[in-house]
Amino acid sequence: MRDVAFLRLWAGTTASGLATWALPFVLGLAVLHRELGPAGLGLVLAARTAGFLAAVTVGGVLADRHSRRAVVLWSALAAAAAAPLLAAGLGRSVLLMTCAAALAGAGQGACRPAFQALTAEVVPPAGRQQANAAMTLAVRSSTLAGPALTALLAAFLDVWTLLLGIGLLWLAAALVPGRGSGAPSTAPESGQRASFRAEFADGIREARRHPWFLAGLAALTAVIALGYSATSVALPLISRDRYGTEWVLAAAVTAYTVGALGGALVIARWRPRAQGWAAFAGLAAYGFAPLSLMLPLHPAAVIAAYAVAGIGIELFNVPWFTATQREVAPDKLARVSSLDFLVSYGLAPVGLALIAPAISAFGVTPVLAVCAAACFAVPAAAALVPTARHFARTPAAAD
Repeated sequence: MRDVAFLRLWAGTTASGLATWALPFVLGLAVLHRELGPAGLGLVLAARTAGFLAAVTVGGVLADRHSRRAVVLWSALAAAAAAPLLAAGLGRSVLLMTCAAALAGAGQGACRPAFQALTAEVVPPAGRQQANAAMTLAVRSSTLAGPALTALLAAFLDVWTLLLGIGLLWLAAALVPGRGSGAPSTAPESGQRASFRAEFADGIREARRHPWFLAGLAALTAVIALGYSATSVALPLISRDRYGTEWVLAAAVTAYTVGALGGALVIARWRPRAQGWAAFAGLAAYGFAPLSLMLPLHPAAVIAAYAVAGIGIELFNVPWFTATQREVAPDKLARVSSLDFLVSYGLAPVGLALIAPAISAFGVTPVLAVCAAACFAVPAAAALVPTARHFARTPAAAD
């Protein structure tokens, strides 16, 4: 954090995180104030997700073609421009708000692989694990501070002003980060560029060179699409029906975020000998969350399980990002990172859409049992893949 270049990058990432997590809360306030209907809220949030998924691939290719700093600048400016459009459509045009939300999601999606690759440019290899831990601390702090800060400001400001404030955060994300070392050019010597499709396919081929990456992506996707989706749907129901109170829901979600903050602090310093196996064990720990919801446990046990899940997810995330920055070819890093975000985030809405009908058809307990088993079994199977032990082609590379 004493490095000015990294501090500027960290500040920009924090601003983008606050803006990302505050927007759904502000739109929820618009529903409470009857400036937006529930159906309109669902449409606007769906448009933001669609914009994210559409842009994350393009952003990865652009960040490998051009300056990563420039991609961060223009994508964050696009998200900033979406904020006044959202405010203009508030109470007047759901269509305008939907288009603006798609633009905001596109800016967010294009930023993610560029920020990931820019970290590798700004920070030397020896400091990247600490840098990635600091980045994830910013993200997790934003999940706590974003809604809380928005709720505090909502006591003094209207929704229109809050939306403009989100635009200012995106403006900070665009302007605060400094320049990196410059992305390696992907253009051939002839000067002719391949198509977007060909360059993204080249990124997929690079990902396939690393069996540990494919195994980790499969495990992460299973945990998000099954475990995280199941608990997102089941926790509110169980908090209401089993415990008769909403505070279990709030406490469990908070414990997960606090646990993730603790996990990031631990992994900033801890260097396990077999970092891949340790990371997969941390990812598998998410299985304790659905497992705790299956059984008639004291609420404290549910909260503790969520804290353990939060710790584990960061014991996976930080080494995962660090290994990707170390092992993937620098000129393909943004594309491989975009593949990570596209697959893991892209299948999450599918999981959310299928879990509720599955619970209605089979009941909460069987669905949670299957999801918990998947959270434990898929990372364990991924750990058996060659090169997974050290998240590297050779143990020496991990050291």
